[in-house]
Amino acid sequence: MEVQTEILSQELLLDLYKKLLKPRLIEEKMLILIRQGKVSKWFSGMGQEAIAVGVTSILHNDEYILPMHRNLGVFTSRNIPLSRLFSQWQGKPNGFTKGRDRSFHFGTQEFNIVGMISHLGPQLGIADGIALAHKLRKENKITAVFTGEGATSEGDFHEALNVAAVWNLPVMFIIENNGYGLSTPTNEQYKCENLADKGIGYGMESHIIDGNNIVEVYTKLSAIANDMRQNPHPVLIEMKTFRMRGHEEASGTKYVPKELFEEWKLKDPIARLKNYLSEMGILSDEQDLCIRSEIKEEIDTHWKITQDEAGLEAHLETELNDVYKPFDYQHFEASSDTKNMRFIDAISEGLKQSFERHENLVIMGQDIAEYGGAFKVTEGFVDAFGKERVRNTPICESIIVSAAAGLSINKYKAIVEMQFADFVSTGFNPIVNLLAKQHYRWGEHADVVVRMPCGAGSGAGPFHSQTNEAWFTKTPGLKVVYPAFPIDAKGLLNTAINDPNPVIFFEHKNLYRSKSQDVPANYYTIPFGQASLIKEGNDVTIISYGAGVHWALETLEKHTNISADLIDLRTLQPLDYESIQKSVQKTNRVIILQEDTLFGGIASDLSAWIMENCFEYLDAPIKRVASIETPIPFMDHLEAQYLPKERFEQELLVLLQF
Repeated sequence: MEVQTEILSQELLLDLYKKLLKPRLIEEKMLILIRQGKVSKWFSGMGQEAIAVGVTSILHNDEYILPMHRNLGVFTSRNIPLSRLFSQWQGKPNGFTKGRDRSFHFGTQEFNIVGMISHLGPQLGIADGIALAHKLRKENKITAVFTGEGATSEGDFHEALNVAAVWNLPVMFIIENNGYGLSTPTNEQYKCENLADKGIGYGMESHIIDGNNIVEVYTKLSAIANDMRQNPHPVLIEMKTFRMRGHEEASGTKYVPKELFEEWKLKDPIARLKNYLSEMGILSDEQDLCIRSEIKEEIDTHWKITQDEAGLEAHLETELNDVYKPFDYQHFEASSDTKNMRFIDAISEGLKQSFERHENLVIMGQDIAEYGGAFKVTEGFVDAFGKERVRNTPICESIIVSAAAGLSINKYKAIVEMQFADFVSTGFNPIVNLLAKQHYRWGEHADVVVRMPCGAGSGAGPFHSQTNEAWFTKTPGLKVVYPAFPIDAKGLLNTAINDPNPVIFFEHKNLYRSKSQDVPANYYTIPFGQASLIKEGNDVTIISYGAGVHWALETLEKHTNISADLIDLRTLQPLDYESIQKSVQKTNRVIILQEDTLFGGIASDLSAWIMENCFEYLDAPIKRVASIETPIPFMDHLEAQYLPKERFEQELLVLLQF
């Protein structure tokens, strides 16, 4: 071996050899099973085992590791029973995802492993969040996260490194540079000579390591990890290696020059260590055969356990119930002691009281610390709760949402403030593909609230005025809250923070300072899925939420002869279908008002549901009223034309004449 090994004992060297050999022998078994049609898909890590094994071996068992889809050595080195891994790959009950995801797309708190999603980048942010939780608790622990050279072109890679550097997070970023992103060679992916050089731009320590030399990986990473534990900071590691098989087996390797295989075959990490151990008299051929035989026997035994295991059965109730983590809602009654406050003050007070109640609550967002946020919701929070818990972030919504997921995984509650709801588009992927799916995929909750200042009415134009709730109500796994009054804003926000599931919390910014109400002074909660009946009548059911509720109220005040049920939905996911049905059965007419554009919005789904479930009670067609099908304009007269406020009055009067 090229690196001196005197500091490593014979026992440790043999242990590393066994750890390298196990994933290789498992892969050889899997490749046979693929040809036999007994395994459907495989992502090979052959030739790269020293990286997964080396990184895992230098970590403490209670330190999190976030691998990729060709890091089998991480799972075997953490001593996960092979039968559980095989069951996972075969979609059987003893796996980790109940057959809902494949291969290594899973995590397990039992073994402190968090698997990636196919979008790759978000797991780098999860590592940031996990490391932040350790740092907040003043624990001397590091977090290791893997990525490939291809994913270093993703925005999430750059965002994650920058956040880790700015916050001095003890994250070990491991780049497995194996030469190809599927079929695209590195010279078509980036221009710099070494990916480790990218760390310079973030003021980050970085290293290049021979990823096929297990001794070098182990010794260098051991020293780096010890330093990171004592002096928390991120480190970027580029592991030079090579992928000996295709991106996955079906893709083949025809695009790779043959001479590269010959060159890297000589650098095979298992052969290199075996030759060294043989030269040093540490490993004989007989010992090697014995080790291999024991591992193969373990593999065959556990494969038989998996094959004897019954397959999964599809149970509709189980599937539906596993989308969300069960929430044991605890009701806190509102007191009779009230004080008049604006909508924005109710939000702020709810946040303060939740911060006092939950010591593990952290809020992150742009300019939310000393400045108090774009709308001053968190003004004074730094003095009250400190900058560790009230964190200014770089402008990188995607990785901050992912970091919130990491905080949740490591026992924290997280709130992310979008400066404007419009900006959530740059954080969309981790919300809909990570937070929303996490509990369904591997049973891990995502205790994250995303606050969304939204809505038109202030002439802010196309990029600061959207009400984009329909982007999220479509996605199973998210809860969506949209209050219209200060009382509801405070109580529902408290509930959102208590809920262990991801909640998208809309706050109409045009209501912030225009609507006031007597609000209970104490800490109280309001359950999700219960609409509020604002007014009662017999002529028509009006259904709305957010600013639309106030537009409807203004219309009814103008037309005092109209007797209407006015339902404020308050939460859009879950919806209060019971209250809607009860009202429709009474009034026999329905009009639904939303600020969002019409096509694909909440009104469309509600209308369809009412038609399917309440058709026999209707005396007129259901009417939907929404903003026109354009982006939101800037000029006030154009914005007024865009919004549905005036059209609502007209459509309501027409409906009542039907």
